[in-house]
Amino acid sequence: MHIEDSMRLDFKDVLIRPKRSTLTSRSEVDITREFHFPHSPEPYHSIPIIAANMDTTGTFEMARALAKHQISTALNKHYQPDELESFYTKEKFDAPIFYSLGIGDDEFNQLVELQKKTDNAIKFLCLDVANGYTETFVAFVSKVRQTFPFAVIMAGNVVTGDMTEELILAGADIVKVGIGPGSVCTTRKMTGVGYPQLSAIIECADAAHGLGGRICADGGCTTPGDIAKAFGAGADFVMLGGLLAGHEESGGETIEVNGKVFKRFYGMSSKRAMDQYAGGVAAYRAAEGKEVLIESRGSVEHTVQDILGGIRSACTYVGARQLRELTKRTTFIRVSQQLNEIFGKS
Repeated sequence: MHIEDSMRLDFKDVLIRPKRSTLTSRSEVDITREFHFPHSPEPYHSIPIIAANMDTTGTFEMARALAKHQISTALNKHYQPDELESFYTKEKFDAPIFYSLGIGDDEFNQLVELQKKTDNAIKFLCLDVANGYTETFVAFVSKVRQTFPFAVIMAGNVVTGDMTEELILAGADIVKVGIGPGSVCTTRKMTGVGYPQLSAIIECADAAHGLGGRICADGGCTTPGDIAKAFGAGADFVMLGGLLAGHEESGGETIEVNGKVFKRFYGMSSKRAMDQYAGGVAAYRAAEGKEVLIESRGSVEHTVQDILGGIRSACTYVGARQLRELTKRTTFIRVSQQLNEIFGKS
């Protein structure tokens, strides 16, 4: 047993301190990023926000809507091969679309076949497991890198620098960071395992950047301000689930309750997800996700405007003319309160 006494922080524990700025308007801020990766020769130039590869956010409809704003989507794992083949061969987007898979042989073989049928049109891969610390996962990352040397590989999830480095050395270009911070994730409750997300981003970014790799902050962002904090902490990409759920472009069943319209939103380790895709919760495990109803939010366009506007505004407060400058311009201050909510939560 070992106890680490140093403080670890989450988004709610800090604010970004404003700094002198020469910017006169939010419109002057460039929030696109250009990345080159340690393994893949494929370039990246878009807004580095990614819709999570959940049933309810990683949809074709979401990908089409977000790509208009140069925002990426990680597709969920449950589309049929013929649907994916049609999507990748017939549609073109202004932002990369990530193909998601786990570590099963069937999933790997499906990717191999799809690459053959689409003439290697799938350039961005999301290798997604709940626990990125296993030797099996590291070996799988290496296998995918050897099979698809041209692809940009995002792999995770982890929350510590040592494993971030190991995944990059194994072939990952981007490491997905986050265990337990998601709004419909119950891993911390069910297992006691996790890591405060802001500190995880800071530590994993430091490790990744030392090797020329990148990180994607996955989970915990409940407001546009949290996204700005994630970028300020060193995240190269930010993945969003709950913020993009409940929209017309989101998946999930639509339900009417007392005259109000809701959409289902659930974690991919929830009982609902396992009932749907794995025949139920296996006897050797417990569900580590929950299901909620979100009041319908209409088109995702309005949410995108709020998110991008909030990030641009954060940059103006610290004098960052480009998003890539935000980390260097960010100083976090510890706080005991974020908002004045005397008139209710907004």
